[in-house]
Amino acid sequence: MSISIIEGKVWKFGDSVTTDYIMPGFTRGETPEERASFCMRANRPEFASKVRPGDVIVGGKNFGCGSSRPAAANLITLGVSCVLADSFGRIFFRNSISLGFPVLVCKGIHDAFNEGDLVRVNFESGEIKNVNTGKMLKAEALPDIAVRILSQGGIIPLLKQEYGHPKSDQKLEIERNIDEEF
Repeated sequence: MSISIIEGKVWKFGDSVTTDYIMPGFTRGETPEERASFCMRANRPEFASKVRPGDVIVGGKNFGCGSSRPAAANLITLGVSCVLADSFGRIFFRNSISLGFPVLVCKGIHDAFNEGDLVRVNFESGEIKNVNTGKMLKAEALPDIAVRILSQGGIIPLLKQEYGHPKSDQKLEIERNIDEEF
């Protein structure tokens, strides 16, 4: 993985945070920055304006449940380093990895942190430390394919690396489709 260890301030969210909170459907079509300004507005109106690059989200169970929209794109735009949660919605988890955004499942993570705590995450070992309390946790290992995708910064960079870069005046069909979606 390109990121082996990160430290960041914790933003704590509860159970069943939906993709509608992370990327509201009414924000499609704007620039990534405009779209990201609505991130979490329904449940934490101050989040998008106060989150800082490197901050980490700690969630409860079923983080990112809901629709298949690529909600992690808003978190990437805002500079969030990763999301750690007790569990994830399956589509959000897969979309996050595909976009090159790290997410880790760690049972008990929600109860181990308070808002504003400092977290240190070692992606290679899976160790997660609450720097404020000293509490250590162990995340579930990511599947090998997820590690490969994250190490390249997402599925598109991985495909380009494995299958070659298109000529400058061409795009991979999948990249063109993604660009049109955003």
